[in-house]
This record gives sequence, structure tokens and C-alpha cells, in this order.
Amino acid sequence: MLEVYILRPDAIKALDNDKIKRILPRYIKVVNGQAIAKFQLAKKIEFKPTKNNLWKLHEKLMKKFYETKEKIDNGQLKLDDIKKPKYSLLDLKIELTGQIMTSCELCENKCHVNRMKNEVGSCKVGNDCLLSSEFIHMGEEPHIVPSHTIFFMGCTLHCQYCQNWSISQWFESGYKISPEELAIRIERRRKEGARNVNFVGGEPTPSLLWILKTLKVCEANIPVIWNSNFYMSEKTMKILDGTVDMHLSDFKYGNNECGLRLSKVKNYFDVCSRNHSIAAKSTEITIRHLVLPNHIDCCTKPVLKWIAENIREKSIVNIMNQYRPEFRAYEYPDINRSVKREEMEEAINYAKGLNIDYIT
Repeated sequence: MLEVYILRPDAIKALDNDKIKRILPRYIKVVNGQAIAKFQLAKKIEFKPTKNNLWKLHEKLMKKFYETKEKIDNGQLKLDDIKKPKYSLLDLKIELTGQIMTSCELCENKCHVNRMKNEVGSCKVGNDCLLSSEFIHMGEEPHIVPSHTIFFMGCTLHCQYCQNWSISQWFESGYKISPEELAIRIERRRKEGARNVNFVGGEPTPSLLWILKTLKVCEANIPVIWNSNFYMSEKTMKILDGTVDMHLSDFKYGNNECGLRLSKVKNYFDVCSRNHSIAAKSTEITIRHLVLPNHIDCCTKPVLKWIAENIREKSIVNIMNQYRPEFRAYEYPDINRSVKREEMEEAINYAKGLNIDYIT
């Protein structure tokens, strides 16, 4: 751990920062072992298999989940006092995810291919869990590192400037791993000092089923971070509720047109803003906005304005200046250069004017 903090001294007291403590209080408690990770609680909420409407049952069990969570968080109940059922809310989420994948609509591309039979859609992920890599990452935000970051193959977007293009666009082949082996790695990394397990890619959404199966057999009390482009479907958002402790989300574009041109998906802003609204009702959020050259007025300002007007008190925003032309960016004149200092200053000053809690 000493070597970790030499690499990132800003991480040492990051969890003591007043801004972080105010916006991410439960995440901090789970990191420090003072609260229960949501997926561990979901394994204690009993699910009795039935042929009735499973989504209605899911809604009912989620109410019980939050009632139980409140009692545990308030010290009225201990997780160990709850008998572990044969089937749990997490098992129900696994069942529902498998059903979704038979005509896949985990993301808003809604390809409706049968991924359980290894058919592939836009993300090109079939019925296997494929990793690119997993390790303790020191390159994330100070309150997140050291982070056990798990990079899944494939992505639901096709960003023309993607910095992880070899993973997201399948220039790598990845490798298979079982939920049991991945769970062992998560438990090991926690013991090595990881503050969290950070599911990313590419994009984690296509691998949701295997992530849930991994959490089912994982014994570590570790906060789950969903590091995502936030182009999930509403059904996926319901599955993630009660599973994720903190969303680490991208909010790229301030309109649908830029999303279509630069990431090749429809209705980007509508979907991304909807999902942020949903997430903010139950989960703590760190939002990443990557400032793109020539996109201050069309993207940066509308994104920051939407955050300020809708979820300002529920999120911390990382205004990122890491953009560099990658992948096919040189084919697009507006993004074929780095961001200018003046553009970053304009973005930060705009955030200040909106009283957004931001980091850079």
C-alpha cells in the first residue's frame, strides 16, 4: 500500500475530502468496511422461484431490499442476522438478465439477437465472458484508486476517437474466464488493497450476466463501480439497482446529433440523461465529461447545464482534459487535434458558474 500511495499521493486523503464525503458517503463507508456492499445484501433477500411476472416480483423484492438496507445502515439490523436463502434477489436479477439476452436489449441499440445462442449484435459479444485485462489501476480519480479494474471486451458505442479502441472494437481477441475465477481475483485484489472492483471495458453492459454470476460467488465486501458509457436500457438500469455502489459514468455529448456522428448511436443525449436521472435516485455517481475540441458549445456546456439543473447535488463531475486524437479521429476535422488550454478554461469556468462540484 505504501508503494501505491507513493504513485498517487493525492489518493491518501481523498476519502477525507469534504466534497467527496458529502456526495459519496456510502461508497466511502463500504470502502472502509463500515457498510455492506449492495450485492452482498441482494444475496440475503429471498426469491421464491415462480412462473408469475418476474419483473413485478423484482419490483416487490427491491422494496424489501431498500427497507432492509435502511435498517442495516441505521444499525437496527446486521447482515449476519439474516439467513442466506436458497435463491436470492441476485438470482432473480441473473434470471431476468438471461431472459433479456434471448432477444438482447441490454443497451439501447436493442439488437434483439439471441446472445444465449451466441448470436452477436452491435457490441459483438456473444455468450462468453471475455476479458482484455484486470489489475489494480492507479490512473482513475483519487477517491477511486487503488481500483481493481476489470476490462471487458466489446462496447455498445463505436466512438471514432476511442482511446481503448483495441478492446472496444475487437482488435484484440480477449480471453475467457469463469465467474468463479473472476471472483477469486476480486477477493485477492481486495486483500491487496483495492478500494473497489471497477467493471469497465470497452463497456461492461454486454457482460452483465457474467458480472452478476461473479458477484453471486464473490465473498469480499467490496464496493462495485459500474464504469460505463451509460447507454444502457431501462431494464438494465433496474438490474443494476441494488447491485452497484457507485456509478462512474461517461456523459459525452450535449445533443443526439454528435452522438450519432461520433459514436454511431441514436438518441445518445436522451438515453444518457434519462439513465443519469434514474441512477441519481438510488446510487452515488461520479460523472466523467471528456472535453472534445470544438465541442464546448454543442456538448460541454449543455452537459454541464443538464447536470446542474437535474442532479447537481447527487454527483461529482470530472472535467477531463485527456482527449487525444486516437483510432479514426483524424478522419473528423473537428476532433483531429488536442484540446486547447482556452477550451479547458472555458469549460471549467462554466462549471464554476453553475456551482457544480467538479474535479479535473
